[in-house]
Parts: sequence; structure tokens; C-alpha cells
Amino acid sequence: MKKYISFFRLRFIYGLQYRAAALAGIATQFTWGMLEILLFKAFYEEGSSEFPMAFSALVSYIWMQQAFLSLFMTWFLENEIFDSIKNGNIAYELCRPIDLYNMWFVRSMANRLSKAVLRSMPILVIAAIIPEPYRLHLPIDFVAGIWFLITLILGYLVVVAFCMLVYISTFFTISPMGVRIVAISVVEFFSGAVIPLPFLPDKIRMGFELLPFASMQNVPLRIYSGDIAGADIYEKAALQLFWLVILVGTGKLLTKKATKKVVVQGG
Repeated sequence: MKKYISFFRLRFIYGLQYRAAALAGIATQFTWGMLEILLFKAFYEEGSSEFPMAFSALVSYIWMQQAFLSLFMTWFLENEIFDSIKNGNIAYELCRPIDLYNMWFVRSMANRLSKAVLRSMPILVIAAIIPEPYRLHLPIDFVAGIWFLITLILGYLVVVAFCMLVYISTFFTISPMGVRIVAISVVEFFSGAVIPLPFLPDKIRMGFELLPFASMQNVPLRIYSGDIAGADIYEKAALQLFWLVILVGTGKLLTKKATKKVVVQGG
């Protein structure tokens, strides 16, 4: 366990060095979040139909999404892992007395968390002090806040576990680009990153919510905004835990299969 903690710590400290990139990311994410809120506001003001989320809840959803973007977006992938497989450096990794899956998992966790630490607080502070109706609101109550933190961690781990499958797929393909593009596109839509899932037709939404992608950002952000409450919270959290176990188990099995017979393409 100590060696994996060391991997996590080293990667986390390494990620904290990119402060200029973090400042650029803060400006970009805040601007994008504001533009997205203004776009939705135009639809709300048109008022020809009822909307599945209160505007204040939607605003909180968008700000939290931007603040914790690095935890949930699948395009935050480590090129070093892909390169190590393509250029043959994976041979050095396999010689180490460690579990390859566990090492990559904690590295990915640390990489995402370091970005979130640098970017989240400034966005949250600014979003909390801007005028209504664009302001970020606190959770509806203390219990919702606790469940938000719990499901935030679970969703973050589900994202990492899913991205591990994208990394592992490189063992079975010549280039990871095709898998990356498809995976990113699928997750962006099905997780509520493009359009929050409540805005989809009920029958489609109910199907989407059973998929692992809905257990990523969809659950914690909707709990924070108050769109998911009561007994539904326990159901969604249980589904997150279910998909985390399934994705990790699948990733470990595929890693074991891939490393039994590795063909080094370069090096």
C-alpha cells in the first residue's frame, strides 16, 4: 500500500506545478460556465414550456460542473500512459514489483485531483459572490451536502475506473486515438456533460440513468442542486458503487489478460 500512496503523492505534487495552466483553465471554465448559463436563461425566459429543473438548480449544477471539471471529464487522460504502451516503455513498468492496474489507477486519481485543487476554489468563490440569478447556491440542507461529497468521490472513482478501460484498450489496438474519441464522445453525452439528463425525455432519461455514465457527474451535481433528494439519493449512490465494482473488476481482468502476452511495438 505504501508504494501506491507514494505514486499518488508524487503525481499529485507533480500536477500542482502547472499553475499557469490552472489559471488559464480557471478563466476558460468560468467563461464557458457563464455562457452556458446565459444560453439556458434565454430558454427559460422564453417560457413556452415547463422545465425539469429550477433555474437556480441548473445554475448550481453548471458552476459545480465547471469547478470539478477535471474530476469528471474523460478527456483528462494521461498521454504518458498511452505513450508507454506505444513506444515500448511498458516493459519497464512490468518489471516493477507492483500491480500495473493499481499504479495507473492511483496516478490517474492524483492527476485529476491536483487539477481540481488548483481550479475549483477560485471558480466556487467567484460563482458564490456574483449577482442573482447567476449565483452558486449552497445545498438545500446539511444532509444533501454530505451526500454530495460522498457521491462526488464515488463519481470521481467511476470516471477513473472507466478511463482505465480506455488505457487498457491500447494493449489491443495499434493506436488508442479511435477508442479515445469514441469514449469521450459517449461519456460527454450520456453523463449529462452536454445537457443535464433531466432535460431528456423521461423514457430516454430512465434508460440513461442505469448506465455507468450517469453515475459520474450526473448524480453528485443533481444532489447538490436539489434535483435528486430523499430515497433517490440512496438508490443513485448504490448504483454508483455497483458500477465502480464492475468497472474495476473488468479493468483488472483485462489488464491481467493483456499483460500475459505483451507485444512491445517500439522501444
